[in-house]
Amino acid sequence: MTESRIAPDLVATDNDKRATALKADYEALGATLARRGVDIEAVTRQVAEFFVAVPSWGVGTGGTRFARFPGTGEPRGIFDKLDDCAVINQLTQATPNVSLHIPWDKADASELKAKGDALGLGFDAMNSNTFSDAPGQAHSYKYGSLSHTDAATRAQAVEHNLECIEIGKALGSKALTVWIGDGSNFPGQSHFTKAFERYLASMADIYKALPDDWKLFSEHKMYEPAFYSTIVQDWGTNYLIAQTLGPKAYCLVDLGHHAPNTNIEMIVARLIQFGKLGGFHFNDSKYGDDDLDAGAIDPYRLFLVFNELVDAEQRGVNDFSPAHMIDQSHNVTDPIESLINSANEIRRAYAQALLVDRKALSGYQDDNDALMASETLKRAYRADVEPILAEARRRAGGAIDPIAVYRASGYRRQVAAERPASAAGGGGII
Repeated sequence: MTESRIAPDLVATDNDKRATALKADYEALGATLARRGVDIEAVTRQVAEFFVAVPSWGVGTGGTRFARFPGTGEPRGIFDKLDDCAVINQLTQATPNVSLHIPWDKADASELKAKGDALGLGFDAMNSNTFSDAPGQAHSYKYGSLSHTDAATRAQAVEHNLECIEIGKALGSKALTVWIGDGSNFPGQSHFTKAFERYLASMADIYKALPDDWKLFSEHKMYEPAFYSTIVQDWGTNYLIAQTLGPKAYCLVDLGHHAPNTNIEMIVARLIQFGKLGGFHFNDSKYGDDDLDAGAIDPYRLFLVFNELVDAEQRGVNDFSPAHMIDQSHNVTDPIESLINSANEIRRAYAQALLVDRKALSGYQDDNDALMASETLKRAYRADVEPILAEARRRAGGAIDPIAVYRASGYRRQVAAERPASAAGGGGII
């Protein structure tokens, strides 16, 4: 039987208080959608079957390059993190899988698997870490990892990724995400071509170790921690990597890893078209890689990304199964609340994209009717799909209002009493 971090009767009691209003709102929305020829039940079923993985690192308080201000009841390690992730899934019924980061989450694989099973959690893509040094590490990554000028350092970074694969195999994961901070801060510091050649050779060694049913996700980022150049700086370079490595290699799109105003939805369309969209790290940004809650700044952009995903889904694109993961850093909010909100906002964008009148949109595009094509998208985006999201949660045993139940449960106060307070004043994101 699945362990519940929050008493099920608390969820049920709160749902009972909200059930009448939800029923009325759901029926009203159903009638409105029916006039458009949309079956609300079909949309609700699709939303209920859409899941997004939560990041283990996301349940801790984040920070900036300058400081980190710990929150109360922060997880002491991966097993506490899994408890927090279970709360998110219990209330949203949208996040049944957790993405681990090694070595931050390194523990006995059998114990991790048993803990996940007890909480009803599975494990999504594994994430390697060669952008910071681990205690006892022989070679430093200060000047790079998979692209380092020193062969021994590159070999160490490759070996770490192979270890991540082995841990993932024991947990039932089917993918490895590789993001590196390699790059340069000064012109002339690094030879662009030689560094990229070294990176490709290292990634080829990792690729060879992938099980047949696994995927390798490479993740691009235009800057940070290297500010003059990065090895995998944009989606074009990322695509070259995936094409060079082979059919199990794909591009991972982090919504915050682009220059402001970049047309991310078009990048998504291109990667879909050429069969190399591996998946997403969902978040939001205002200026750079802010790692804000999904939909916090530009919910319309999130919708436009899902418009491309639903378009591909409904066109029946071959082997189309992108991974959906959240990647956020929470500096001023309760991380659990932020992840609950993000999971719901991601589902919201998906539900809205399902409402797009594809036939009408195609006709307006063929007729070069720019205004009506745009309005067709906006009509779907403007729809208040909250009753669909709430009903999908309720039917699956989640909370109609997950934030309200979470706050009423006192979970944060409870774990604050159990977990020693973290020391303040540290720098960095973890």
